[in-house]
Amino acid sequence: MNTKTKTNETKKFRLKNLDCADCAVKIEDSLKKLDTVSFVSVNFATESLEIESDNLEEAIERIKKIEPEVEVIEMNGKNEEEEERTGFAEILKIGIPLILFFVGIILNRRLHETPYSIGEYLFFIPLYLYTGRRVLISAIRNIIRGNIFGESFLMMIATVGAIFIHALPEAVGVMLFFTVGEFFEDLALNRSRRSIKALLAIKPSQANLLEGNSLKTVPPETVKPGQLILVKPGERVPLDGRIVKGSSLVDTSALTGESVPRSMREGDTILSGMISQSGILTIEVEKPFNESSVYRILELVENAVQKKAKTEKFITNFSHYYTPAVVGLALLIAVVPPLLIPGALFSQWIYRALVLLVISCPCALVISIPLGYFGGIGAASRRGILIKGSNYLDTIARVKTMVFDKTGTLTQGSFEVTEIVPRNHFSEEELLKFAAMAENLSDHPIAKAIIAEYERKAQGAAKINMDDITVEKQEEIAGHGIKASIEGREIVAGNDKLLHREKIAHEDCELDKTVVYVAVDREYYGYIVISDRVKPESAKAISMLKSLGVTETVMLTGDNERSARVVAEELGVDRYYSGLLPEDKINILERIISENSKKGGQGSVAFVGDGINDAPVLARADVGIAMGELGSDAAVESADIVLMTDNPVKIPEVIVTGRRTKRIVWQNIVFALGVKFTFIAFGAFGLAGMWEAVFADVGVALLAIFNALRILGNRGKRENRPR
Repeated sequence: MNTKTKTNETKKFRLKNLDCADCAVKIEDSLKKLDTVSFVSVNFATESLEIESDNLEEAIERIKKIEPEVEVIEMNGKNEEEEERTGFAEILKIGIPLILFFVGIILNRRLHETPYSIGEYLFFIPLYLYTGRRVLISAIRNIIRGNIFGESFLMMIATVGAIFIHALPEAVGVMLFFTVGEFFEDLALNRSRRSIKALLAIKPSQANLLEGNSLKTVPPETVKPGQLILVKPGERVPLDGRIVKGSSLVDTSALTGESVPRSMREGDTILSGMISQSGILTIEVEKPFNESSVYRILELVENAVQKKAKTEKFITNFSHYYTPAVVGLALLIAVVPPLLIPGALFSQWIYRALVLLVISCPCALVISIPLGYFGGIGAASRRGILIKGSNYLDTIARVKTMVFDKTGTLTQGSFEVTEIVPRNHFSEEELLKFAAMAENLSDHPIAKAIIAEYERKAQGAAKINMDDITVEKQEEIAGHGIKASIEGREIVAGNDKLLHREKIAHEDCELDKTVVYVAVDREYYGYIVISDRVKPESAKAISMLKSLGVTETVMLTGDNERSARVVAEELGVDRYYSGLLPEDKINILERIISENSKKGGQGSVAFVGDGINDAPVLARADVGIAMGELGSDAAVESADIVLMTDNPVKIPEVIVTGRRTKRIVWQNIVFALGVKFTFIAFGAFGLAGMWEAVFADVGVALLAIFNALRILGNRGKRENRPR
């Protein structure tokens, strides 16, 4: 790799041995200052770095300068294995010093009574140097580099100061329990990393390519659309495609979070990441690997950490000022009282200052807050909900207004012809034929329903092969319908607005369903009724949202007013807007956001949609939610949250996850700051010693981390389910 070559490509690296959250922040801040770096994101929870730089070698050298122990390994697309520092040897490394420490505490009086307390020094100093070697080396390196206010520096100053005032057991205890704390922090982080790795493990490593009668194992990246692959029982589908032979029960849980397998057969679309459970499938590949479902999921999950919540950013900035402020306070406590208070001893006030230094480490916040958000994203991912950043977890937690697209979101989106009503002496066959001819080149679900009905009903010599018709001109008018010139005939097929626009006389037909009017050579032929069933889960989802405190639900649709009203009343939607063009939807959303702002703007506005025409509205909402199995490409790109199923009940689920994450994050902030400020006050007045300081630092950090991990462990407990 020529690291000095100019590149606009974002590179991914693993930062092996990155075991300090503060170090991750320092690395990111330092790299941002390089002129050659245009983008950088360091994720402590996954030990990863994403960077776009003109000079990668300079960036890597900067990382080595800040954290010499960190090894920078370029990700090559394969699942990187990592060893976990939780084996028996690691337990021995902290177990033996712990035993020796407690032996020293028991024998401390005898050791202290030796001449000049030499026994105490001979016993505790080697133990101190052994348990604190990593901290001391790191602190000295940081001092040389000018990074003074770090965790290691605070530990070193506090413990060396304790040795000078002859508090040897306390000095060793601080280092020892700090090491024990790091051990348990590693356990907690490894659990979190294993959870996200389990999600990222859905990436297939190989594909069985069919070439004639031979089968060849190849990387999925090399398979092209149109080629055939074979998936055996127990294997993961490597690429998106269509089943051309075979049937199987398919495990979709990795993508959708649904535990019940789906039955799939010839003709069905199957997505990468799914697992064939019972049958051999021959699949025609429809997309290259870098456009497949599994690749897009991996990108969404891995990039989620780049968009940080305001709370995360606040804590990062807060730690920059908090630690130096406490160090300054400790210095004042060590120097000022002995000079001003008669009889005050320097040793006594220095000890109090050293206690403050131990307490002041912000690790509980710097580690647990990002870990909490990371856990929320991971927990949602396991349910088939992909959240593109922790900032969207905060936004969805505050939602008070939920706006829905109707078709494909609250309704099935699978249209079918339920009525054909010819007029002016024309037959059903003629009406359906001309409608199918007009809609032939359209991908709209209504068009597909009309064509499918024509293919089913047309028989004999009168049946037209739609592939053979000559289309001279076709215009798809957004929100209206289609106007086409086909084999010398002008055909208009669309809604009431389209016929009024073309000034074609027709009946006023008020139905509770979607209606397509058809005119040929400006003569009205009749209308076709299209039905779209409401999803069985939609009413439940609306009810759950209201129980969660969502104050208003709104539905937007291009359907006529009567059809929209029937659906809105059936589902219990508070407001609906009908007959909308795509541009009307964004205008309505702007109005809703403005109304919300006038009310004080305490809650956010979410929009849920699934189609290409929903992309602008998804992008404009405070939080956009794309519905369905990855929906349209445009919708997924524009959305902030992607639901891997078309089940509306997932929407209240993501609100619950956002609120639970936010609650746990703020529990950690209040708990950590409350304990630290309390112990700082106690330490300043001599009411807390080194042992209490160890709890205020290591103990609080561990409790906050384990509290954050509760998000990952949540698997549908009653208290977390919306009622």
